[in-house]
Formats: sequence, C-alpha cells, structure tokens
Amino acid sequence: MRRANGFTAHHNGEDNSLDKEVESFLSDQQQFSCISDLTKVNPVTTTTVLRCLQARYAISVFYTKAGCSLVAINPFRPVQSLYSQELMNQYHTVDHLQELKPHIFTVAEESYRNVQSQIPLVNQSIIVSGESGAGKTWTSRCLMKFYATVAASSDIPEGSIMVERIEQRVLDSNPVMEAFGNACTLRNNNSSRFGKYIQLHLNRSQLLTSASIQTFLLEKTRVAYQAPQERNFHIFYQIAKGATLDERQEWDLLESAHFCWLPNSEKTLEEDCFDVTREAMTHLGIDSFTQKNVFKILAGLLHLGNIQFCESEDEAQLCELENLAKGFAETASRLLRVPGEQLLDTLRIRTITAGRQRQVFRKPCLKAECDTRRDCLAKVIYARIFDWLVSVINESICASNSVWNNFIGLLDVYGFESFVENHLEQLCINYANEKLQQHFVGHFLKAQQEEYAEEGLEWSFVNYQDNQTCLDAIEGNPVSIFSLLNEACRLNWTSNAAQFQSRIEIALSKNRSVSRDKFRKEPNFIVSHYAGSVCYRIESMVEKNKDPIPPELVLLLQQSQDALLQKLFPVEDTNTKPDENHTKTQAKPALVTVVSKFKGSLEQLMEILHSTTPHYIRCIKPNADCKADLFRKEEVLHQLEACGIVETINISAAGFPVRISFRSFLERYGLLKKLKKLNLKATSSQGNDFFPDAENVLLGFFFHSSQNLLLSTAASLSPSNTLHPSLLALAEQGWLVEANH
Repeated sequence: MRRANGFTAHHNGEDNSLDKEVESFLSDQQQFSCISDLTKVNPVTTTTVLRCLQARYAISVFYTKAGCSLVAINPFRPVQSLYSQELMNQYHTVDHLQELKPHIFTVAEESYRNVQSQIPLVNQSIIVSGESGAGKTWTSRCLMKFYATVAASSDIPEGSIMVERIEQRVLDSNPVMEAFGNACTLRNNNSSRFGKYIQLHLNRSQLLTSASIQTFLLEKTRVAYQAPQERNFHIFYQIAKGATLDERQEWDLLESAHFCWLPNSEKTLEEDCFDVTREAMTHLGIDSFTQKNVFKILAGLLHLGNIQFCESEDEAQLCELENLAKGFAETASRLLRVPGEQLLDTLRIRTITAGRQRQVFRKPCLKAECDTRRDCLAKVIYARIFDWLVSVINESICASNSVWNNFIGLLDVYGFESFVENHLEQLCINYANEKLQQHFVGHFLKAQQEEYAEEGLEWSFVNYQDNQTCLDAIEGNPVSIFSLLNEACRLNWTSNAAQFQSRIEIALSKNRSVSRDKFRKEPNFIVSHYAGSVCYRIESMVEKNKDPIPPELVLLLQQSQDALLQKLFPVEDTNTKPDENHTKTQAKPALVTVVSKFKGSLEQLMEILHSTTPHYIRCIKPNADCKADLFRKEEVLHQLEACGIVETINISAAGFPVRISFRSFLERYGLLKKLKKLNLKATSSQGNDFFPDAENVLLGFFFHSSQNLLLSTAASLSPSNTLHPSLLALAEQGWLVEANH
C-alpha cells in the first residue's frame, strides 16, 4: 500500500487493519466538520467520507473539496450569504484560494485564473453533474453570476459599458430558459427538461464580451403529457396566473377554466413569476408585441389540449367532439390563427398518397390517432418556439469570433433519472449522464494514471469503475439498443414491443449491462447504469424515436395568419419545379431519428469538452424529499459510490492532476531560469539551474492541484519581467517537480 501526502489510500475490504483505522478515525467526532478537503481523510473509505460530509452538512457547510472535484450538497433552503457580491469579490481578489473555504466560487475562480495563466490559451469547462434535484441549475446560475461580476469589474471605460450590457443579458437568459425549459417533477420543483452548454467568451483582457447557448433534447412530450403529481413547463402556469386581466380575457384563460395540460395548477412555486420572465425577455431584445404573440400561441395550445374526441362506432365516420370541445377548438383556431374547420379536419382525417398517379385518399382517424395528432401539433409548435427563443437569445448575447479569444464553458444537463415507468426520454437522459461519467473516468481516473506510468512516476494503480460496457449496450456498433431502434424505424416495422424485446435479448445477450424484469408483464429491458439499474418500458419507444410529423399538420401551420408561426413554418418555394425524371429517381432523404440526432449532438459536445481543461462539481441530493436539514446516509452513499468519489480522492491525493508542457512552462515561467543557487531539492541534478534540458523531459511538468493554483495566482499577479514573491517561494521550496526526476 503506497502512502502519499500523509494518508493511506484504501479500498473497502482491502486490509484487515482497515476496520481499526476507520474506528479510530470515527472516534474523533470533533474533527469531521473541520476537514474541508477529503484527501485529508485517513483512511479514505465510503464510511469516513460520508461521515465527514454529514458532519459538515449538520453545521450548514455544504461545499467540500474532493481532490480534483468539488462536492456540493443541496441545502434545500435559501442561504443568501453564501452567494453575496462581497463573497464573490473575496474569492476573486484573494492571492491564494486555499486560504478560503471550498466553494463553487473556488472552482469558478480557478478556471478563470487558468485562462489567464496558460500559454497557449486553453479553454476551460465546468461540468456540473448530479441527480435530478441535486442543485445543478442553481449552481450553474451562480457560476454565471460570478463570471458576469468578475469579468465586468474593469477599470477600462470603453469596456465597462459593453460588458455591463452583455453580462446582464447573459444573466437574463437564465429566467427565460428556465421558464420555457424547466418544470416541476416528483423529484424537483425546478427540473431542467433540456440540456444546456453555455460558453462565456472572454477577450484578451479577460472581460466577458459575448456568450452562446447550445441546447439538447428538449422534453417536448411534457407539453401534452404530464405524469401524476407533475406539472407542465413553468411558462404555462406563469401565463395562466400572471397575465393581466385583459390578456386572460383575450386568451380565454379565466380562473374558472380547467385545462387538461395544466395539472396541479393550485401548487404555487417561486418559478411562477411571470413578471421576471417578461422583464428578462425585454432585456434580451424581445419587444412586448412579440412577447404577447408568443404567450397567445401558448394559450392556444392549452385550448388545443381540451379538444377531446369520442370513440366512433363506424370507422368510416369522423370522431365526434366531446361536450365543450367545440368551443375550445374555436378558441384554439382563433389564437393560432388557423381556419377552425381545417384544424378539426387535420386532427381527424389522415391523408394518404399512393400509386404512380399520386392519388390522394382521405381516411378518418380513430380516437387514439386523433389524440396523437393533436398532441403532435402542440409538441411541434412548442419545440419550434423553444428553438426560436434560443436563437433570439444567442443573437442577443453572441459576437463574432474576432472579439473574443477563449471561453469558459458551463455544462448543465438533466440529472440521472429512474422512475416507476421509464421511456425513451429517460434512456436518452441517462445515456447523456453515462457519456459525462465516461469523460470524467477517461480524463481523470484512467488517462492520468496511464500518463504517470508513461512518465516513469512512482505510482500504485487505483482501480475504478469503467462504464464502457454500458455505453456499448446503448450506442455501440454494430449492434446496440440505439441501432436496433433506428433499424426498426428505418424498416418501418410495426410497433410490436414483445418482438423488440426479443431482438434486444438476442442481440445483446453477451452484454452484462442489459437484462429484463421477468416479473413485469409489459415488454421491458433493464440497463445497469453507473448510477444504478433502470427498467425501461418498450411500448411506443420505436414510435417516439421516429417522432413523425404528419405533413397535414405542417401544411395547416403554414397557412396560419400569425406572424410568428409563419416565420417558424415557412412555406416552401413552389415556383421552381424539379425535373420530373430527377424526381422519379430521387432517393428518399435519410431518416433522422431522435436517438441519432441526440447522439450526434452529444458527440459534438464531448469533442468540445475534450478540447478544454475540465473542472467537476458533483451535486449531491441529501434526501429524496427535498427537505432542509435532512441527511439520509443511504441515499447520499449511493450517489457517492455512483460517481466514484472515493477513487477520485485516492488518485487526487496521491497524484499530479495538472500537467504543463515544457514549452508552455518555459514561456510562462521562463524568468525562473535566471535564478541561481536555489535549494532545488526536488529537481534534477542540475543544482544551479532550475530548468533541465528539453530532451530530458518526456511530457512536461506535473503538479498537485494546490501547487498549480499557487503558480497560476503568482503568475497572474506578476508584472512583466518580474517575479512575484510567491513564485520565488515555490522555486525555493522545490515545489516545481521535473517529470522524470
């Protein structure tokens, strides 16, 4: 067992003396809350780590350093003093961040200093992960506020006006995105129902000049379906509760009205603040007329959801409307500005084109298909509005590449989900979490240990949980769950869930990450994720992956007289007719499925993350009930084990997570070469000169996190051609370690 940094790295059950060490450690109750860095725990086990976090939580200390990552426990109550302007400035101006308590501002400032100190410039990313309700959205919001504050604190008069405008717009994007993209779920009152990656662009002076937002997989099915005790997107409740009396009368949103797509409206949340959303949209450049247009369309969707159909006794006859449904249909058509009769025909009649003569047949739909077409119409409208809103925000906060040099990225994605019933949406969400876990494993737990071995550093390998088998089952080639779903869509197979279950069992029989629940009647499959096993229901999964939009629905929306809908659903140019011979031989466009599109977007995101220096914040949910001052050890322990906290601590405490190439180090800290006769105990045999020859260094210089942070701080404080005292002290203490000493 290798001892490093004054502690012994252990794994449970690895040493017979471990129980005694743990017992001895736990006997000193007073020390727990004082341990701000879990690498100082000795021995490192899930038991000792859990006890430290619990003790700190009991005294309202919610942030703890865990090697290369930060553990953030959700307090489930406001703690305004933790996020004040004064505290932000304190973390930004302190010479040595180690002097302050662990905080998300520590991670933010360290990333900011890395941008300033590294040559060549290396973009930074902060990856915020955790279960749904663990506090990821709040954390990302606070990080954005921190950067908007510190990047705007400039003495340059020219930049101040611009930065103030940009940073305020960046902050205003938060309430708008949350209103349209977040919802109340069983586990979280403000759950993100989409993924978001924000790039904050900095110029040469490290001032915030612009930003951009990239979104992933909006859960648009929530518009038309909300699970029991859950709600629709916040914006619908904001409109229903916060619109003016005149607006509610115009949109027929009277208090006495009941809307099928507005469940649990009696529940009041702080997210139901309509004025905040409207003000933020105004700051982003969306005028009041356009805002009202958006809200009017969304009100129309609520009325659309109340169009209920009756079962038809004769398949050749149209489905009749239920009582009151006709009135809702008239209101929906008025608000969407589409012909009322055509709206009902589109929902109840399917158009079929067949034969060489392209004959058109009209077939009445059954009730279930009418419901599906109604829901599809609502989903496609909402998704287009959401995408349009993101583009408007980006136009408001973006700038050309010429005005910024590097960026700090903030990633906030939906947390790992496991419900009583899990569908395609949960599979995609959990797949995204698997990819992020693999990024952490690949970048930190695996790659760094392999690099130490390559450099010849003394190192005892720390085992870790690799999730590659699970990812192979979901996305691997040639056969995986995704490939089977896409194949079923491409061949237009009938949605037989039992047959699809059999195909999964046969094709993935050798993958230990896939199984099924034999006690469930409905077809299903189980995936053993890094955060736990999840049972997925196969019913309608293939159809959801197709995500078909009947052409009649698009045609209806193209005929709308509403200005925004006309923009979102433009009429194709029909003046130019394609050559008839070309038309006959033209192949059908490749089918773009939900999972293939999402997989492609996620791969692009991972490429960006791999090109940056990552920083990790692990958000932890202390209890499933979202209650303050309640710490359930079993639930916290499961989350710690799932994200590999113990392995992270072991590698961080004993390792060198920061590497700087020889050339970059020479460019940044070349003045050290002038130092003579220093006591360089940890360097090479060249005792009178700190720098070895380049050929004697394989990859560069390796540092502990604390050493790198001191270096970055000292370098950022050093005037040109001078050495800051902290930098001199580092060299004199022999803290700069040659890789192959």
